[in-house]
Amino acid sequence: MSTLISANKISKSYGPQVLFSGIDLRLGDDDRLGLIGPNGAGKSTLLKILAGIEKADEGEIVRQKGLRMRYVPQDDRFAEGATPLSEVVRHLEGEHHYGADATTRAEITLTKLGFGGDLEKPVDTLSGGWRKRLAIACALAHEPEAILFDEPTNHLDLEGVLWLEGFMRQARESLIFITHDRRFLENTATRIVELSRAYPDGGFEVQGNYTEFVKRKDAFLDAQAAEQSAVANKVRRDTAWLRQGIQGRQTRNKTQVRDAAARREELSDLKGRNTATAFTAGIDFQATGRRTNKLLSIEGVSKTLGGKKLFEDLSLVLSPGKRLGLLGPNGAGKTTLLRICAETLAPDTGTITHADDLRIVTFSQLRESLNQRDTLHEALCPVGDRVEFGGNTMHVSGWAARFLFKKGQLETFVENLSGGEQARVCLAQLMLEPADVLLLDEPTNDLDIPSLEALEQTLLQFPGAIVLVTHDRFMLQRIATEYLALDGAGNAKAHSSYEQWESAIRKRVKASNPGKPASKPQDGRAATSSKKLSYKFQRELDGMEEAILLAENEAEELQAKSGDPAVLADHVRLTEVCEQLGKAEARVADLYARWTELEAMKQG
Repeated sequence: MSTLISANKISKSYGPQVLFSGIDLRLGDDDRLGLIGPNGAGKSTLLKILAGIEKADEGEIVRQKGLRMRYVPQDDRFAEGATPLSEVVRHLEGEHHYGADATTRAEITLTKLGFGGDLEKPVDTLSGGWRKRLAIACALAHEPEAILFDEPTNHLDLEGVLWLEGFMRQARESLIFITHDRRFLENTATRIVELSRAYPDGGFEVQGNYTEFVKRKDAFLDAQAAEQSAVANKVRRDTAWLRQGIQGRQTRNKTQVRDAAARREELSDLKGRNTATAFTAGIDFQATGRRTNKLLSIEGVSKTLGGKKLFEDLSLVLSPGKRLGLLGPNGAGKTTLLRICAETLAPDTGTITHADDLRIVTFSQLRESLNQRDTLHEALCPVGDRVEFGGNTMHVSGWAARFLFKKGQLETFVENLSGGEQARVCLAQLMLEPADVLLLDEPTNDLDIPSLEALEQTLLQFPGAIVLVTHDRFMLQRIATEYLALDGAGNAKAHSSYEQWESAIRKRVKASNPGKPASKPQDGRAATSSKKLSYKFQRELDGMEEAILLAENEAEELQAKSGDPAVLADHVRLTEVCEQLGKAEARVADLYARWTELEAMKQG
């Protein structure tokens, strides 16, 4: 495997703050490298250094000669009034060798990513998932050998994340991506690097997926803790020896003194690293302890917004210990249902019943509780300098430290805090309110993995009811005891597990596309033999299942669009959608034919 990018002993600081020091990192020509670490570890800065956008203070970056590389930022930035076609062309026009081919190249790239006939649709009408596809298209149009992604899953719904996951698994380009989505890491990464002060060289690398990473990381940290204990014992003996009387001092030698000093430094370093692993936000929701059987119930609820029916005749009951995960694409009505439960939005029909004096705490993905012009002190403690939590009072600086803020940050304006820091402020505000029911709308956005783990732990211990909306599948599967899926077409269906919901989606797609093989290999890599296929054909076969799934999903979306009343009322639009649907279904048929052909080649 050849090396595309090599970072050697990279260091970066901003003023007195050291982000990282002495980092080594390599990107090979077949890598999908997941870059993780706590907020503030410098992941985004390191990615920009690798991309050539920023410079390191120390160290060396070596890139393969002529390397074609693109960087996709966390926030999508498109020209005002742009369309998908004009935006990709704009990115290509800066490179003169494309010339008149820029439009053709843009059309081909957008079509490959499923844009179909929507190349002239205004970008500002696209969903978050389609905007992310467009950002990827702008990069792919340059035919890069390496793509660097900063938080590509942020603010995508589950279906958008699943599409992105499939894209990355099929990608022929080498990839580096920053993410806190552990399931995404599990399913896409072939190698993981974590930046953290918990490691001797500031980073820890594991070949494999997230499960392998966690196993290797735990083993390393256990060994490091044991090493601290062993060195501490040696330092205690050194200290006793150094404190001996006059006769003992006469028998000392300089080497022993020097070795004792070195062990003290080693112990201090080990303590610092091991302490870093425990430095997580102290998230802990207060429960009222109420055991009322029916905390909240809705019966026969329906809601239509903007002419779109979100759900109809929906009923559910929330009881203590029930943790409901809401599923569905963006715009399906998940946030609307949370607002109806909280009685901040009235349903069109149906009734909502709250137990007497019910205490509801709501986390809004829009972070509406934050005043951007408040200082951190004011956001955490609006009156005075003490907060009351769990029956005790605490100074605001101690409360801030619980959420990983330093005392010097208390006068910082909220608008100047990072996304992760603002998320922790919201959680701190909610923790001050005792609750019977938690309504959580995307609480995981911008949180790092240690904070996600702390949030998971407190939610598992919360005795009241929880309704959770999140694109973090790892958290969803760990927290939810049952699921409710909204399909965006007015329907709601209960599921006992996340896997059952995903299976239902696949079955629905299969039912709309008859004639496909009776069975498919569970894992293309395990089911094929590299001895009978060239590398190119083997890789194509490995990605065929995901390619078919993506094509089927596109066909399903177009099928649903063709039944949309607004589309049916517009014969021009209906004709366009039907043409796109025909092409999408033909694409599915072509993929299955190609799959059969490759399987035949494999069998000789």
